[in-house]
Amino acid sequence: MEKIKVIIADDSDFVRDGMKIILDLDDAFEVLGSAANGREAIDLAEKERPDVFLMDIQMPVMDGIEATKYIVEHDMGKVLILTTFDDDELVQQALRNGAAGYLIKNHTPEHLKQMIKSVYHGTGVMEGHILQTLAGKGEQKESASAQPESSFDPSGYSEREMDIIRAVAEGLSNKEIADKLFISEGTVKNYISNILSKEGLAHRTALAVYYLTGNKNTNM
Repeated sequence: MEKIKVIIADDSDFVRDGMKIILDLDDAFEVLGSAANGREAIDLAEKERPDVFLMDIQMPVMDGIEATKYIVEHDMGKVLILTTFDDDELVQQALRNGAAGYLIKNHTPEHLKQMIKSVYHGTGVMEGHILQTLAGKGEQKESASAQPESSFDPSGYSEREMDIIRAVAEGLSNKEIADKLFISEGTVKNYISNILSKEGLAHRTALAVYYLTGNKNTNM
């Protein structure tokens, strides 16, 4: 089985060393190196081609938001944002710059590893309470204007497709959606792939943000 190659970028020695220890104990992962800022992460990635970056947001020299933009634009790997700062503006910046997921640093080792695997396999991930924050922001935007500049367009979708979209926005996994709607995981995967293709979106996190906020950014 091919290992998932990871680069860890965080300005805290404690965080970097802790994550490296966690991943080194699991044969599914290979830590290619660690970086104290986004610039170091990019320099390291140019020598060692990673699959996934674990990227802190607030770092000196180059922060995680700017580094994510560069990494995605140059197709250097997938980015999973890690931060202690629960800031919805930073969440949206990270997603707009192409981050595949965003997790607060209060996770367990097993949760961290599962999220890395999800990002590696092309599934965007986001903390449920962050989705709720974005949902609230979307509702505020809609109530502030009778004709918002952008909003989710449900036309052209079947009732079943809307069930899938709402479940994705709730942060449910394919298995959880399958159990909830009494269909197979394969059927869920096909629905999501078709919906993403129809909207021109890269992954399910982008779809969730579009549904909740009306912000459709195809570069996410």
